[in-house]
Amino acid sequence: MKNITFYLFAFFLLSLSGCIEEYHADISAEDSDLLVVEGTICAEQQNIFYLTRTQALNASEAPRSVTGAKVSVRGSDGSEYQAQTASGYYTCQIGQLNPDVTYYLHIETDGETYESEPQKPLRTEKIANIRGVQNTPTSDIDVLVTPADPFDPSQPNYYMWTYDETWQVYPDYMTNMYYDTEKLEPVYISNPFPRWGWMDAAGSTMTVGASTSYDNQHIANLKIYDIGRDNVRMFHRYSGLVHQRAISKAEYEYELARRQASTEMGGLFTPLPSTQPTNIHCLTSSKHVIGFVGCSMNTSDYRFFLNGSEYAILHPTGTDSRKWLDNPTAEDCCQMVSQGMYLCDWVIPEKAEDHMLHAAWATLQQLDVRYKYPGAYIEEPDFWSLQENVSY
Repeated sequence: MKNITFYLFAFFLLSLSGCIEEYHADISAEDSDLLVVEGTICAEQQNIFYLTRTQALNASEAPRSVTGAKVSVRGSDGSEYQAQTASGYYTCQIGQLNPDVTYYLHIETDGETYESEPQKPLRTEKIANIRGVQNTPTSDIDVLVTPADPFDPSQPNYYMWTYDETWQVYPDYMTNMYYDTEKLEPVYISNPFPRWGWMDAAGSTMTVGASTSYDNQHIANLKIYDIGRDNVRMFHRYSGLVHQRAISKAEYEYELARRQASTEMGGLFTPLPSTQPTNIHCLTSSKHVIGFVGCSMNTSDYRFFLNGSEYAILHPTGTDSRKWLDNPTAEDCCQMVSQGMYLCDWVIPEKAEDHMLHAAWATLQQLDVRYKYPGAYIEEPDFWSLQENVSY
């Protein structure tokens, strides 16, 4: 499962829409160079923890990563999982967690010792359903989640959702020919370029939700993100992999406060970073820490599919952007080949309205999705053949 990296600048900025922006705000001396901790203790997977320092005003560089720290996950039963550092991140593989044991993150850096509050790992229900809804023909597609029945319907339930995306892409044009510069004529062949491809991306937003306003403490049809109806993701077939994790009320309130702080940055930075809630504390001094470390027994995943043909999708205007030559000579065609152009269409005079020869030429970018969409690949994902949504 991919982890979401939070861009931290001055304090940390993450807007509700997931867009990252630089914000220049006056940070007092007592609020600069604070340790910022992001990450989650989760069973049976590789845990990644990000340690950075807040930046003072006028700092143009990216947040400073904390290197050389000693980081470990510890349990009240004496268990310990040492983290390894890599590129400024700290990773540790954790096996099964004991539901009766409390776990916490232990950090030693710059002569100080920090620890998160011990917590018992929370169980996460499966996801019952995810669907895409377009409320009007001109609205975007909302992705709605419904968790399975809660383990304890008498108590409020809190969740966090992140997601990964995969979507199918097509080239602008396809061809079944090429111009043979030795025979000086078009040669018909099967399409020499991939007919389609796929792209992947980590979701740009992270959503939290509470069951307090739902019947029987059961969240239903909560919007976690949307996809623009004019977005290439929805032109053909789209697949999302949603990750659901149960969180504590304290972590939920931390996320709400963090969002509020990032939306209130109009002139002065209000509230200041040192006023934000946190469950991480410095044991050796009174230094404040920013961040929250949750603890989960598991993460539930759900893969779903959306077909663009089932929605009112706004496709680009279908104008012909190929280069056409009228009555081209053999020399003209050879010159197009030498310029890296590919023959796309060959209309002989007998089939042309003006009884002239016409030849259409396209670029590699127009014919191959790997050049049109940087990062696209043509190996079909192993899950793409699924015809139904799957809960993991």
